Amino acid sequence: MPVVAPPPSPLADTVLARLPVVYGAAADPERAAQMRAYMKDVAPFLGLPSPVRKELGRAVLDGTPRPDEADLTAIALRCWALPDREYAYFAVDLLRRHVRRLSSGFLPVARHLVTTVPWWDTVDLLAAHVVGGLVAADASLTADMDTWIADPDLWVARTALLHQLRYRQSTDAERLFAYCLHQAGHPDFFIRKAIGWCLRTYARTEPDAVRSFVAAHRDVLAPLSVREALKNVGP
Repeated sequence: MPVVAPPPSPLADTVLARLPVVYGAAADPERAAQMRAYMKDVAPFLGLPSPVRKELGRAVLDGTPRPDEADLTAIALRCWALPDREYAYFAVDLLRRHVRRLSSGFLPVARHLVTTVPWWDTVDLLAAHVVGGLVAADASLTADMDTWIADPDLWVARTALLHQLRYRQSTDAERLFAYCLHQAGHPDFFIRKAIGWCLRTYARTEPDAVRSFVAAHRDVLAPLSVREALKNVGP
């Protein structure tokens, strides 16, 4: 996979000059150690709880113009290159807020973010709010999701499973069910959990369809996936 380089962006220069100063001044080493342990040592943390981090993030962006796609790309990639996890969270928050300013050309960047220092804390938000938003805006990207679901990288496959989480009545049920079957035998917890999660979420909209799907394929779905899928609707 080619290296994704940040494009030039004066806004990114401004943000990345402010961000480490503002976040660093509020660092809490004791909380940072707890957060790092909770996240299985995926990355170091500054120790900023979510409300504090978001308030500080607003301060960093105060007085800056609305970002365009180049700005968002540069900020995200440069945040991802910083060691502490809160910088990635800042980037994810910004991408979620401005996802409608992203074109389908952002998908390779999203894949880079999904596969770089991957863990559920960033991957799931990128899947549901960023990748899902891109695919909803450009139906041709469903072909990419059809490729991602078969990817050997479990986080790419998990993203494909979860990208329709917020679609509700617009969910492509045939594709959702096909993705679940494609990965039904996957040995990893994070894939089996994602199968159950996306089915459980769709069951809020079409409970009978999910019950019927699970009943028809209970022999191939992992018990974890079945439990999660039927948690709120019963057998």
